[in-house]
Amino acid sequence: MSAAPKLDLYKLHAAEYVTPKSPALLATKPGRYLSIAGTGDPNGPLFGEKVGALYAMAYTIKMGKKRLGQDYKVAGLEGLWWAAGGSAAMMAKRRDEWRWKLLIRVPDFIKVRCLTMAARMLLEKGKGKAVAEVKLERIAEGRCVQMLHVGPYATETATIDLMLEFAKANGLQFTGRHHEIYLSDPRRVKPEKLKTILRHPVAPRGPRRR
Repeated sequence: MSAAPKLDLYKLHAAEYVTPKSPALLATKPGRYLSIAGTGDPNGPLFGEKVGALYAMAYTIKMGKKRLGQDYKVAGLEGLWWAAGGSAAMMAKRRDEWRWKLLIRVPDFIKVRCLTMAARMLLEKGKGKAVAEVKLERIAEGRCVQMLHVGPYATETATIDLMLEFAKANGLQFTGRHHEIYLSDPRRVKPEKLKTILRHPVAPRGPRRR
């Protein structure tokens, strides 16, 4: 008897992970994610610690489910970014003022008890305490503007400006939080070749006040 195919969430939700070279509208469905939050410069040690804790949990949970016959591919890293004054003001802020939530998408059959068991196993092995901060949450962004950004993270402002202009031209405004989906590993890919999907939820623009 052949083994069941490994679930690939990016293929299952392929319409949500398109990489348009110009801004495009898309409708996203609610998704289930492992998440861990933090504040400050993404080049600092705290960010790396939180990324490590998130991946440790993701792979521990995945291996537990694989033993039960529910195998799936661990999805890539994603992140929500914002600052005081909203996501649109984030790039104008100092990096130590940035707020972020790192995400890894998981199948719907992942439950809170899976996190509890995985965190206990990792803590017993002496892993960092940050694994206990990983949560399971449902994110529903709905209608979004999305575009592929190629290049360093520091040059995203130009891509975000194009997305803002596109939203306004379509009677929409940014709402919610700036969302990044990392398609490249910055440890292996040169900055000018990094590929990142930028996404931002949108809503109809309200009438102007007189």
